[in-house]
Amino acid sequence: MSLPDSPLVLVSPHLDDAVLSCGGRIAHEVARGRPVVVLTAFSRDEPLETPSELAADLRRWWKLPLAAVMAHRRREDREACSRLGAEPVHLDFPDALYRLDDRGEPLYPTLEALYGEIHAADAPLVEALARRIAAEDPAAELLGPLGVGHHVDHQIVRRALERVRPEAGFYEEFPYTEWKRRAVPKALVRPETWRSEALGLTAEELEARVGAITAYASQVPAMFRTVGRLRRQLRRALKRSGGERIWRLRAAGAGVADSAAASPR
Repeated sequence: MSLPDSPLVLVSPHLDDAVLSCGGRIAHEVARGRPVVVLTAFSRDEPLETPSELAADLRRWWKLPLAAVMAHRRREDREACSRLGAEPVHLDFPDALYRLDDRGEPLYPTLEALYGEIHAADAPLVEALARRIAAEDPAAELLGPLGVGHHVDHQIVRRALERVRPEAGFYEEFPYTEWKRRAVPKALVRPETWRSEALGLTAEELEARVGAITAYASQVPAMFRTVGRLRRQLRRALKRSGGERIWRLRAAGAGVADSAAASPR
């Protein structure tokens, strides 16, 4: 079997999303000899002054020190990617928690805003991110977030990716898939226009994904409490979806009756 030539680029909104959602796929592709890049959009250092009570609350929840949140999370991401054999690339765009309007007020000061609609002031950000994604190798396969959970940063990455790579695949974001069970159909908007592909994981690939996720030491206790609970949630999610599932728009003229494809293992 010839090794694949083109790299796989996973566009991740934050410093954990791609590994959380596609860690098994990354391990699978790296084992086949394929170059894998995890391109994280919102990785810029936070401002010296915390712009909102929400940002302060999350920093305390993650148990991270002042003025070192993003630096710490970048280190975690490098370790997670190293465990899987992927290359981490961190872009210099600010997280939604830290983006401000012209008056210096936070664009997303509450959880409701963070999981609401994209602020009009972020339109230039969508364009800038689209230009950066367009600079990737045109031969690379790109995967980005579907927008499960409706976090504004996930929506922005999806929108930017759709503008430059309409053939891209979109992964279901774990653990949002566990927290909001009807969120996948909602994110698809028109499910009949999409087809899914599920990669069933071997036991080794599942453990590689778990091991990489645990590198995000600031995030695992907040999201899962324990590694055992993380593993149980992962197994449940994989059983329900048939594997790590990505979605692609159907080709023009393809019939709605086309069946979802699952990779044989």
